[in-house]
Amino acid sequence: MTGIVVCPLASIAQMAVRHRAREMVSLIAEKQDFHRPGVISPNRHLKLAMNDIGFAGTGDLVAPSETHVESLIGFVRNWDQSAPIIIHCWMGVSRSPAAAVIAALSLHPEEDDFTLARRLREAAPHATPNPRLIEIGDRMLNRGGRLIAAIKGIGRGAETDGRASFVLALSPRNEAKS
Repeated sequence: MTGIVVCPLASIAQMAVRHRAREMVSLIAEKQDFHRPGVISPNRHLKLAMNDIGFAGTGDLVAPSETHVESLIGFVRNWDQSAPIIIHCWMGVSRSPAAAVIAALSLHPEEDDFTLARRLREAAPHATPNPRLIEIGDRMLNRGGRLIAAIKGIGRGAETDGRASFVLALSPRNEAKS
């Protein structure tokens, strides 16, 4: 099944092997060091250095930016979709679910924002998408505020221990949990 596998950093190798992923997006703090799973080639790994914050950033904190979202959209649009893609952050709760929604809409702009947000909530009760990423994605994908409203509509996710992974299928008929 082709879809977007969303997970915390600690699960990237396991999820990449389990889902036979060949591509990965990492939304992680700039100095956060980790090993890319061997099944992901370096040229099919996008690292977006940012902190999980919803404001412009101060000091050493790097806020999600238009450049990050533009890179994400470009990378995902070059994904051949023959195998799932991994999108991860530190906990798999905020940055990566936001990136997964942006990725899905960049590939399928005809999808209804509210339907996609409900599918996200069903697949990931714990997801609380980063509001800054959502706002930038809404603007860059010309959603007219619909994505922002849809994500606000599902509210804050449930508490999690940081081990929850999920698959956001590119069509509702193929949705699956990991």
